This record gives sequence, structure tokens and C-alpha cells, in this order.
Amino acid sequence: MSPATEEVIARVRQMIPPLLDKFHKGQLGRVGVIGGSEDYTGAPYFSAMASARLGCDMSHVICTPTAAAVIKTYSPNLMVHPLMRSSPPSAPANSTSNPNPADTDARQVAARIVPLLDRLHVLVIGPGLGRDPLMQETCAHVIRAARDRGMPMVLDADALQLVQRDPDLVRGYGLAVLTPNVVEFGRLTRALGVEEQAAAAGERAGETARVEALARALGGVMVVQKGPRDHLSDGRVTLTVDLEGGRKRSGGQGDTLTGSIATFLGWRKAYLDGIWETGGRLKEEELVGLAVFGGSAITRECSRLAFAKKGRSLQASDLTEEVHTAFLNIFGEVGEDGSGARL
Repeated sequence: MSPATEEVIARVRQMIPPLLDKFHKGQLGRVGVIGGSEDYTGAPYFSAMASARLGCDMSHVICTPTAAAVIKTYSPNLMVHPLMRSSPPSAPANSTSNPNPADTDARQVAARIVPLLDRLHVLVIGPGLGRDPLMQETCAHVIRAARDRGMPMVLDADALQLVQRDPDLVRGYGLAVLTPNVVEFGRLTRALGVEEQAAAAGERAGETARVEALARALGGVMVVQKGPRDHLSDGRVTLTVDLEGGRKRSGGQGDTLTGSIATFLGWRKAYLDGIWETGGRLKEEELVGLAVFGGSAITRECSRLAFAKKGRSLQASDLTEEVHTAFLNIFGEVGEDGSGARL
């Protein structure tokens, strides 16, 4: 671990709540994961479970009814809400049935989900979402509602298709975090017209030029560029996570990242609410970056630990099992005085 990484981790540790008797359920984070379609039930589960295992108090999954029936069998610890809808199959030409607008109109579907936002602190949007038009449009309405409420959100996977088509959904919103993989990152840079700009800047600014250009094009949104080292930037401040990770790239590892970032964003709210004596050493404007750094560090350590045990057989579920150990390895436990001291 480099001295620069050690320094940032020490700052991240200050925003992690201690475990105090006075706390009550829900204060240490309420996270909602929106995704989960008939074909993709694992991704929202891995994201929500990473969030729960890291230490958020309440972890929700908002998905389609068919996905909900499956996800409920994975763990009784998650709260699963079958509120999303996918587009109905095309009716035969001679059919006289009329689909229920409550299940086929994106605004009406979103209207059932939006009230749930008042029970949450952070949203993760995209794991297992797929590209169904109704689900995509529903998520666009929910993103707007979450933004109106000033709610932090992490967008991943097929939710990034929404940003690609309509960057204004998140542009200028400093509480949005994007976590694209290498293919999704390339699509975003091309859609935002920053590929050439980033390439030119790269000759001067090095390997962080592309993520910085993309973040600036989105008006200060936090973007994570995953790779041998994770670079995260809002266009003004760039941080690099150089912790060692595993060398197996199985599907689903990015879901551990989204869930981990979400829990740190939930702890950001706890820090700002002053539910323990923080000492006020951290500035509000740096907390999103520290939260993303913490989530990235946890995920990379999970990957390292899981790869050491499983090697080529590593799967996403192996990372889930390592979340708590990864947390202890990197951050230790936080002193009861809230000092951020490692125990």
C-alpha cells in the first residue's frame, strides 16, 4: 500500500461510524438496489448483500415479480420489493386483451417506487436491470425523483445506458457515482464526445486523463475507471486506489463495488447528521470521493482474498463472503469515541 493510499484510508476511516449503544436501526444506512429482471437475479443480490455485509442497517432490492421470487430464496436478510415491471410480450393480432397501464406505463410503475425513496438513504441503480425499454424508462423517472430529493446514487451496468442516451439525467449532480466497466467506459466517452479530448490530454496528464475528462463532461459526477488500479474523479479531484486485487475477472465482481460504495455513502449521511462525535475533521465536499475510495478499496481486498482461496474458480459469491474480513484488514474497527482510531 502506497503512503498516498494510507493517507486517504485514514481519512475514510474517520467517516465510518463506531458501534454505539445509543444508535437505532436505520441510522447506519438504508440502501436500495434497483434492478433484477427475469434473466438477471444474481447482480442485485450481490450488490445488496455486499452493502449489508459491510454494515448498512437495511438493504432493499426493488425488482420485477419474477426476479423477486428468486431473490427471496437467496437470503432472508434482504427486503425485496416486486415493484418493477418489464415490457409485456407482444399480443397476437387477434387478441382483445388490454394490458393494465399500471404495469405498462413507466410513470405509473415509477409512481409505486418513488414513495419508497423516503425510506432510503442511497440508491444503487442498474445491477441486473437489463435493457428492457419499460424498465429503463422507469429507472429514468426514479433517478429524477431521487435527484430532486438530494439522494446519493450509484449507477452501474445497464443503468449507464440511460446516461449514454440522456447525460442530463445526472449531469451536474455531485451525488451521482458511475462505475462503468471498460466497455461501458468507452461507450460513455464516445457518447459524451470526450474520447479525442481525453486522448489529447492523456499525453500530458497520463492514465487519469480519460476519467477526468468524462467527469468534467458530466459536470462533476464521480466516475470510477476500473483497472489494474482504480481511478476515481469528479473532474476536480482525482484519487487512485492501488491496493492489490485478484487476477480472476468473473462476472458480478462489480456488484460488490456498487454495494460497498452505497454503504459508505450511507455512512456519509450518518457523519453529516452528527450521530456520533466526529470532530468535524472532514469537509462535506470530500465525503463522496472518500466513500467511493472506501468502496473500491474493500472490493479490491475482497477480490485479493477470494482469489487467494479460489484461484481460477473464483465467482462473485466468493467476494461476498470476504467483505467483513476485507473491512477489518483495511480499516480495523473504529474506536467507540468516534476518533477514527484503528483497533
